[in-house]
Amino acid sequence: MTAKGIHIEGLSKRYGEGDTAVLALKNVNMQVAPGEVVGLIGPSGSGKSTLLKCLGAVIDPTAGRMVLGNEVIFDDEWKVRDLRALRRDKIGFVFQAPYLIPFLDVTDNVALLPMLAGVGNDDARKRALELLTALDVQHRAKAMPSQLSGGEQQRVAIARGLVNRPPVILADEPTAPLDSVRAMSVIRILNDMARRFETAVIVVTHDEKIIPTFKRIYHIRDGVTHEEAGEGRSFE
Repeated sequence: MTAKGIHIEGLSKRYGEGDTAVLALKNVNMQVAPGEVVGLIGPSGSGKSTLLKCLGAVIDPTAGRMVLGNEVIFDDEWKVRDLRALRRDKIGFVFQAPYLIPFLDVTDNVALLPMLAGVGNDDARKRALELLTALDVQHRAKAMPSQLSGGEQQRVAIARGLVNRPPVILADEPTAPLDSVRAMSVIRILNDMARRFETAVIVVTHDEKIIPTFKRIYHIRDGVTHEEAGEGRSFE
């Protein structure tokens, strides 16, 4: 592996014990390179949410190995003491809903995470404004979330996911509430940001509009993943 990206080997997750045990993930293997955006698709109950929670250090895998950047973070057990810091500093999250803090303006919504990580106020706000500019919402820097359109809110959420410069972003149905034009805009932005910041991006989606844009897709069914080449269409 290079200094960034994510590599997963033999990841499994079991719920329960004995005769009532359910194997939600079965020997999952996945690799996403720096600057790459891959799709993760599958029917409801297939294991997508469980896999995303394992990757995001929200739940404990049962077995397997995960390498994030150049660091082994899980090898049949967590190798990182502070999972909260891992989630804050090394993993960016973009959700279906933006979940912006309603009483903070756009800049402070983005700057909050680096501040929590110990970055000074001025540097955190500068970093936030750089990302807002890259995402073409710098003119909304002082606006409150309620004053933004749905597309603008999602751009701010993407900026927040990128602000701590994580090796990986996990995007969970990021285009579900958007129309076709805005959905394509979001997936274009994720690809542009992935290349610019050498971030590995995993997009969980049911959105038929964006699936043809992925160059690689992981299908998951009954806890097992299968990789296939995607169409890699342009975003127009």
